[in-house]
Amino acid sequence: MLYSPRAKRPEHDWARGAFSLMRHLRALLLLCAFAILVAGCGGGGGGSALGGDDVAVVGPIHIKRSRVDALLDQAKRSFKQQGRAFPKAGSQEYAALKNQAVTVLVQAAEREVRAKQMKIDVSDKDVEARLKQIKKQYFQGSDKRYEQQLKKQGLSDAQVRSDIKSQLIYEQVFKNVTAGVTVSDAEVHEYYLSHSQSYARPQSRDVRHILVKSKPLADKIYAQLKSGTSFAALAKKYSQDPGSKNTGGKLTVSRGQTVPQFDATAFSLKTNQISKPVKTQYGWHIIQALSSVHPPTATPEKQVRDSIRGQLLQTKKNEAIQAWVKDTDTKLKSQVKYAVGFKPPATSQSTTTG
Repeated sequence: MLYSPRAKRPEHDWARGAFSLMRHLRALLLLCAFAILVAGCGGGGGGSALGGDDVAVVGPIHIKRSRVDALLDQAKRSFKQQGRAFPKAGSQEYAALKNQAVTVLVQAAEREVRAKQMKIDVSDKDVEARLKQIKKQYFQGSDKRYEQQLKKQGLSDAQVRSDIKSQLIYEQVFKNVTAGVTVSDAEVHEYYLSHSQSYARPQSRDVRHILVKSKPLADKIYAQLKSGTSFAALAKKYSQDPGSKNTGGKLTVSRGQTVPQFDATAFSLKTNQISKPVKTQYGWHIIQALSSVHPPTATPEKQVRDSIRGQLLQTKKNEAIQAWVKDTDTKLKSQVKYAVGFKPPATSQSTTTG
């Protein structure tokens, strides 16, 4: 209850979306697979001819209307689960969802075409192995539970396998494109120096406190403390702070990390001195300083070197894959064709996230 958010620190782990339920599997495998890619789709030019039930073709790959309908059905179920009304056909919102579905499918096809040009191929055996892992992780290896969840979510086994293939292709592309990416010790050191404030630790102090809701009770407790009653015993009996109550009110606070009134008092007390009741937005506190003020410190570079390297490495890899995506779109622009009414506007073709 006492703490304000800590000072912002750089993220040392690559943020990834992760869904644990099968109802999110389709979005995870198809959408999140390309979530970091900023890409667009072209139209017109060469490639296969459009079939009667195609919404688009990318080189030799035909994207069927049924794939778009399947994604829209998934979106409809998602809206229902969230208690939201699904957009009506013909509305701008519905058109946006349809464009998004087409864009995702086209982009997945573009990656597949380019992957084949790179001699990357995913076999049915590879897909089966990954699906087996998914069944083991989410369905205890049970085909029956897997099939029940597919039915519940309105998915087919073929749809899931197709999306698993897209995921596996992406993984191989990412691995190949970023294979030579490295981060030098000099780059790590430069980052550490330029972000020194992120690794600085402010002054800190060991204290203990009792938090109550009323001034009369705070005054009563303060009087008992001054007469020699155990601070720990009173904290366990009266304190409303769940984070420190069971430890007799003890906690270590950092300068500027608690509410202002508490912070000012905690760092102005003499060691072992007990404060008079202090009012904050949470109630009334009686604070005792248990140590002297610890000086500010900095986390040594060697302790954060690996995390910095990992962060910089992922940034470089993301840049490499984005460059690959841009190159892919340029090379395949002439091989993408859309059926009438299915070519997304430029704004919806420029992103893979929605």
